[in-house]
Formats: sequence, structure tokens, C-alpha cells
Amino acid sequence: MTADRIALIELADMIYDYCGIDYRKNLSSLESKIAEKLKELGLSIWEYCGYLKMEPKEWDGLIELITVNETYFFREENLLEEFQKVILPKYADRTPENPLRIWSAACSTGEEPYTIGMLVEESSLFKAGAVQIIATDINKKALNTAKSGLYEKKSLSFRRMPVEAYDKFFIELEEDYKVKDSIREMVDFRHMNLLDNNIIGKIEKSDIIFCRNVLIYFDNNAIRKIINAFYDILKPGGYLFLGHAETITGMHTGFETIHTPSVYYYRKGGKHYAAVRRASG
Repeated sequence: MTADRIALIELADMIYDYCGIDYRKNLSSLESKIAEKLKELGLSIWEYCGYLKMEPKEWDGLIELITVNETYFFREENLLEEFQKVILPKYADRTPENPLRIWSAACSTGEEPYTIGMLVEESSLFKAGAVQIIATDINKKALNTAKSGLYEKKSLSFRRMPVEAYDKFFIELEEDYKVKDSIREMVDFRHMNLLDNNIIGKIEKSDIIFCRNVLIYFDNNAIRKIINAFYDILKPGGYLFLGHAETITGMHTGFETIHTPSVYYYRKGGKHYAAVRRASG
């Protein structure tokens, strides 16, 4: 095994320990993602590993390179329809004093939390301030895009956008569309590592969590840690929405699986499920 290969394995291990993203079985992809950065810094892979230890701020740049920010507005329409028509009415009595709190746990460039806000506004179930959306991501560059609320007109972010949504929720600028203030004001963007050991103390108790198309980048140990944190952060009976290709069924996490003809999602179980979770842990 070459020195570069050993160094690449070391770097993959460091990334896994830092944020749970698992490149340990995909070293060639990791190598290609960091090649330009290494050239720019004039460092070998070994030297870059040391640089990360000496300069913790470099992690922000590395995260930008290795995270996937593939997302768009109104992604997975069937699940969103279930959320709007079935789940939201259950919380219609919420007020600014007792708001519905929704966490978009890997919000990338913001399309998901803004879509949630659009569906909330469209439902006409809530007064201003009665819904709070927390949106977190580990990629600071993506978060800055999200906070701006600006998206290029030619962006793939609009690939599944309903035609009527442009006028309802966006202001048209010369080259961009900007999310209207009524939607942006619902969303609180924060930098967050889902593998943070103190995550439970950093996120308020929530009613609904969205974490879609993220767990596919983690191994089972990291997934279990994240899902256990979600369980603790969710209020009793709260809902968890994952991507259509992701499942935690059979992991004894304490979540009940809810099946409909078109989608499935999860609900935090009661005492029986909590007991099963403790026993399996």
C-alpha cells in the first residue's frame, strides 16, 4: 500500500470522526474532490491531514468540497402533500406563544425549509409567528446562499416548481428570484454538525423533523446516533420525514412507521417504543 493511499485512509477516518460522512469505501471519490485544494495549498495528503489538525477553520473549506448540495424546491411532492394536508392540520391550534416548530436538519442551500414555509403559508392554518422553522447544515457556504434567499432563474432549484408558486412566493429580479419576506421570516438558519455530541442542547424541542436524502451518506452507527438525537428532540407524537430511499425500519429506534399508499414516514412512539429503544441500546 502506497503512502498516499495510507494518508487518504487517514483523511477519510478524520472526516468520518468529524461529521459522520463516510468516504472510507470510496477513497477515489474523496481523492478527486480534494485534488484541486491540495494543489492550491501545495500540500501532500499527509500534510493536509496535519494542516486540518493545526488549522480547524480549514474544515469549513473541506466540508464545502465533500458535501453534496443537490436539492430543489418542492422535492418529493407526495410526501409534501401528506405533510400539508394530513400533518399540518393536526397543529392548527398553535399560536405565536406555543408555535409549531419544524426542523429542517440538513437544509443545504435552503430550498427545503423555504418549501416548508410556502406550504405552511398556503395552508392558511396559522397566524404570523405561529410556525417556526429551524434550518441547519454543516456547509457554511450553502447556508450563506440559503440566508440570502436568492436563486438564479436558470438554477436547477426550480426544476419541479409549480408554475403558480413563482408569483405567490418569489420576487422576480433581473437574473434571480428572491424568496418573499413572509417566507424568509419563518426560517432561522444555523450552522450545525449532526454528529455534534451536544446537538440536543442546541436545538429546541420540535414537533416535526425533515432529514431527507442525508442518511445515505452515513454508516449504521452514525445513523443510529443521529436518529436517537432526533427521537430526543422530537416532542411526544412528533413526526420524522426521511427521503424516499431511506429507512430506519427494523433499527428499534423508538419510531413507528406510518404507511400510506404513496409515502411512508415516522412518528415518535409512546412508552412501549421508548422501552424497546432503551433495550436495544
